[in-house]
Amino acid sequence: MDALSFLYNTLLGRLLLKVLSARAVSKICGKFLDSRCSAFLIKGFVRKNNINTDDYQTDGIKSFNEFFRRRIKEGRRTFDFEPSHLCAPCDGLLSVWKIEKETVIPVKQSEYTVTSLLKDESLAKEYEDGLCLVFRLCVDNYHRYCYADSGKKGRNIFIPGVLHTVRPVALRVRPVFSENCREYTTIESPVFGRLVQMEVGAMLVGRIVNLEGEGTAERGKEKGFFEYGGSTIILLLKRGAVQIQAQIMQNSALGIETPVKMGEVIGTH
Repeated sequence: MDALSFLYNTLLGRLLLKVLSARAVSKICGKFLDSRCSAFLIKGFVRKNNINTDDYQTDGIKSFNEFFRRRIKEGRRTFDFEPSHLCAPCDGLLSVWKIEKETVIPVKQSEYTVTSLLKDESLAKEYEDGLCLVFRLCVDNYHRYCYADSGKKGRNIFIPGVLHTVRPVALRVRPVFSENCREYTTIESPVFGRLVQMEVGAMLVGRIVNLEGEGTAERGKEKGFFEYGGSTIILLLKRGAVQIQAQIMQNSALGIETPVKMGEVIGTH
């Protein structure tokens, strides 16, 4: 039994999880991972997760979190700027769900409603019959993300919660997205309409860092980054706003996540 299975599938593990997921513990872990003392963790992390460091700028990195939020080298992620193309705002594993009225959206075996996700019933109602795109970032993914499209950007709305891992073993026991800290904004896209872009943190140091407040979003511009912990990006799009590529939709219908890279075209208006 691995550590995550123990935490979520045993009574002792779930009691321990309450302690581990406390925000005070998260802050302590975060301070350690920000410090030079954490640098020794980098080599083992790279080896265990088969990370190709040739893709990234690693000069001058002095802590684990500096490595985790590392920048990618120029030209390794190209963003498609055709206005009618919807692109992935991050690296990750993509699943797409139709937002049915008063219906929960499954992610593996976790379930949540758009209303409970946003904590805003009127905003959630705008997305009935629309699409929910869930990008699950793994630890070896690039953990910086960009704006999905240009347009007027609303304020960042932070929803606190108990941090839990977003890895699949956790989804068999707890409704992850109703528990995790998350932050979202709306973007008034001239092509795709008003969309929601949300970041979700995870157990321990699932820290979300958004770089800008209310103002103007620019398609392909860096929006922010995650620090250590499993992470998820969610896009909500209104009915008829986009047609997602057929293979992605077929995979999603079969419960298969599709690997995507930041800037890759995933659908068209």
